[in-house]
Amino acid sequence: MTAVLDLIRRIADIGGPVVMILLAVSVITLAVVLYKIWQFTAAGVGRHRALSQAVAAWDAGDRAIAREALSRSTSYLAPVVDQAFSSGPGATERLEAEAEMRFAKLERGLRYLDSVAQLAPLLGLFGTVLGMIEAFQALQDAGSQVDPSILAGGIWVALLTTAVGLVVAMPTAVVLSWFEGRMDSERVLAGRAIQTVLQPRGSAPVGAPEGVPAHA
Repeated sequence: MTAVLDLIRRIADIGGPVVMILLAVSVITLAVVLYKIWQFTAAGVGRHRALSQAVAAWDAGDRAIAREALSRSTSYLAPVVDQAFSSGPGATERLEAEAEMRFAKLERGLRYLDSVAQLAPLLGLFGTVLGMIEAFQALQDAGSQVDPSILAGGIWVALLTTAVGLVVAMPTAVVLSWFEGRMDSERVLAGRAIQTVLQPRGSAPVGAPEGVPAHA
């Protein structure tokens, strides 16, 4: 514990408060990322084999097989598809709203990651500007006895904050892009499943008289 505290003091002495803030942000960001990975895994994001089988069976007219396959699904979208099995074509908006409610729960925390990806470089640049100001003040105080090492040392310390900001921002941006890509895929899958269940192959289009085939 003493070694950790000594390391933190050294980092604070070298990088200043901006680096400490960035380190604190990085710890929170890592916690959010780990939580989102756990949440996605627990919800079954990307694991929709049984759900897809249920939708395909319903589309083919095998209602019993569709319900049996849906009962085996661990997907968070299974309740939405189950509601679709018992609904008519006019329930599209309600089912899409149910799916969006589940998407909103999975997307909590992504706005924070987006903010970190955008603001961490700016915070690092702010620390660099402060460091450069201090370096030039030290150079001015030196007067005629200018030592290039004073300016060089101040510059590399100032640039350290920008480097730390980029180190925090770049992985966060990559992870955020991955999360958003998964959610885009989930929305496409949910929309297709809802439309397929509500309008299976061979069904009459909405508003068509009974007995009129879909291709008429």
